Amino acid sequence: MGPNPTDRGKGGTKRHLVTDRRGIPLAVRLTGANRHESTVFEELLDAIPPIKRPSGQRRRRPDKLHADKAYDVPRSRRALSCRRIKVRIARKGIEPKERLGRHRWVVERTLAWLNRYRRLTIRYERDDQIHQAFLTLGCALICFNHLTRADGV
Repeated sequence: MGPNPTDRGKGGTKRHLVTDRRGIPLAVRLTGANRHESTVFEELLDAIPPIKRPSGQRRRRPDKLHADKAYDVPRSRRALSCRRIKVRIARKGIEPKERLGRHRWVVERTLAWLNRYRRLTIRYERDDQIHQAFLTLGCALICFNHLTRADGV
């Protein structure tokens, strides 16, 4: 019969994604499916590029970050407070998941946009770097589509 498919030891990949409020990808990472989300959290925060502000100065970090309950660990909260980012992480067992849905759907929609690309829906590549390259290309295409819609090109 084999092992239970819901075990954490199963193979596969997981996409970790940070978006802005419009769903434009800011940073993306690829890890094994058996790895917890909070272990990649700091790396994902550091991968966010500088944000241009109206005054001309560049801000390195966003003002606040919304995350789901998987990131509700002290290490993630410390990482945000060290970077002076307001913590908006749903607390396990305290906050209902319906409240978080107001902000979480943006990330889910971006993941759905990535699933439109056949090479990302099913992983065909054995090499992680090649799959990461296709994931980055998919994010670039999402950004390009957003820019062409905004400019009316």
